[in-house]
Amino acid sequence: MTVTNDIKYIGVNDREIDLFEGQYIVPNGMAYNSYLILDDKIAVLDTVDAKFGDEWLENLKKEMGNKSPDFLVVHHMEPDHSANIQRFVSIYPNAKIVSSAKSFQMMKGFFSTDFEGKQIVVGDKDKLELGRHTLTFFTAPMVHWPEVIVSYDEADKVLFSADAFGKFGTTDTDEEWTCEARRYYIGIVGKYGVQVQSLLKKLSLLDVKTICSLHGPVLKENLGYYIGLYDTWSSYKAEEEGIVIAYSSVYGNTKKAVNLLAEKLREKGVKKVVTNDLARVDMAEAVEDAFRYSKLVLATTTYNADIFPFMKEFISHLTERNFQNREVAFIENGSWAPMAVKIMKESLEKCKNLTFAENTVRIISALNSDSISQIEALSEELCK
Repeated sequence: MTVTNDIKYIGVNDREIDLFEGQYIVPNGMAYNSYLILDDKIAVLDTVDAKFGDEWLENLKKEMGNKSPDFLVVHHMEPDHSANIQRFVSIYPNAKIVSSAKSFQMMKGFFSTDFEGKQIVVGDKDKLELGRHTLTFFTAPMVHWPEVIVSYDEADKVLFSADAFGKFGTTDTDEEWTCEARRYYIGIVGKYGVQVQSLLKKLSLLDVKTICSLHGPVLKENLGYYIGLYDTWSSYKAEEEGIVIAYSSVYGNTKKAVNLLAEKLREKGVKKVVTNDLARVDMAEAVEDAFRYSKLVLATTTYNADIFPFMKEFISHLTERNFQNREVAFIENGSWAPMAVKIMKESLEKCKNLTFAENTVRIISALNSDSISQIEALSEELCK
């Protein structure tokens, strides 16, 4: 893949992986992106996962020919990008390593060496001159590790964005960018919206024509769309108007209440109603939906004087990622001492700017005329 005349793609596609970072289902695999800038000085930008070191080195050699690299730029120390640093150094001992001070500290942890004598430490607005190309560096702490830097090539107006603007899936996966980029962002970066906002402010001063992330495709068109989504996601705003009902149901009675509420909402004109059975859906997809839409309904049973485990896990994912700026409603079920609403509200206490619906639904074992009336009242309120 050619990014520009002088910038080449030398990354790899992992079609064998089932879980990224040990938890995220990736049906279309994963890309580990690396780039090469050919100029008076040659720079390699990041390595790849350890399993693909041979393929990566072959890609590098194919594009570079008989030349040798002058620099290895390390934007991010997560092993899917940094695993081959030591191998690279053993093959190209004259190359310098360009990275943040914190990255070199991490290298000692990963490789038992910080490559003293080969270090070029960079921070905000430091530059690396290659010839026609000049890389300007910007720190991006906690997007999504503390050592992260991004770089901008002034000649071809290319942003090397580390994990920002990445997505699940290989580079040749034929699918819309947004869904898997959203799931990737919320799952992996979502906790650090403030830090993403800080990075976006730095990038707003640049004339970016191409975005090269460490995962997913090279982005060359409609960049305002992608940057706009990152602004929305990192501001914790709803991307779309809609209502998500996340639920867990033991014997089907809570599910009946959820289906009835969804039916009433659609009858009242709500165009987007999403129901997620937390015991059966991909949890990351359910979390993605909660951040995507403007309103959330939580429906579950009282269980062991607490709430059902899948709901407990779901709320934990929300609070861990700083869920905020939403309207939330509740449905609870209990045969003798229903307390799920109380526990769910307490679990969401540390979330900012949540508005709780005035109407709640309480089911005593199964739907009856009272709980059906409560569902009607809640549907009316959610449609306002």
